[in-house]
Amino acid sequence: MKTVADCVEEILVTQPFLEEALSRRIINFSALAEELQEPISGMLRKPVKTGAIMMALRRYNPPKDLRHSINLKSILKNLGDITVRSNLVNFTFKNSSTLFLSHSKILESINTTIFYGFSKGIHESNLVISMSEKEKIQTQFANEIMTSTQDNLSAISIALPENNTQVPGLYYQIFKRFAWEGISLHEVISTTNEFSVLVENDTVDKAFSAIKKLGH
Repeated sequence: MKTVADCVEEILVTQPFLEEALSRRIINFSALAEELQEPISGMLRKPVKTGAIMMALRRYNPPKDLRHSINLKSILKNLGDITVRSNLVNFTFKNSSTLFLSHSKILESINTTIFYGFSKGIHESNLVISMSEKEKIQTQFANEIMTSTQDNLSAISIALPENNTQVPGLYYQIFKRFAWEGISLHEVISTTNEFSVLVENDTVDKAFSAIKKLGH
């Protein structure tokens, strides 16, 4: 049978910001209990007193804060070089039997020193490249179905330590920082030891600063 404590946990695990604020004791328990009274009463299908919710909140034992993990803390403090590449364009194409052929022809003609990223999903693929190559992409992919394009983007690339894949919570911390700062991500590109995010040009300084704060 579901209890008030079960309901509190169910709500908190789906709202990580709220859970973190609770773990840091920066939330008014009484006010939060009143806020949760109606949804928890609905979940239990009976009236629930705020006092019972407050007790469950005070007894709630959130998972160990990921920032206090020794391995994760070490990773965040030892992030490698951070590289910024501006004036990029992001294309999205529907997958087709000829998409890879168009992709291979582009690879034969572009300068290998420019920024280029390609990722394939189940139904669509993304291509990120320097603005200087925009017309070339549009010409080479003219027979493909382009569903969207976005100019004026910048990529922030982070070199990760080799053991980053063994440490849970790393990407959570990165994405959480961007969310806290109100930074929207247009694209994420990653390899085993490198991680890049695509943001609008006018937010690149804010995004760069957010990444630098990860080590503190």
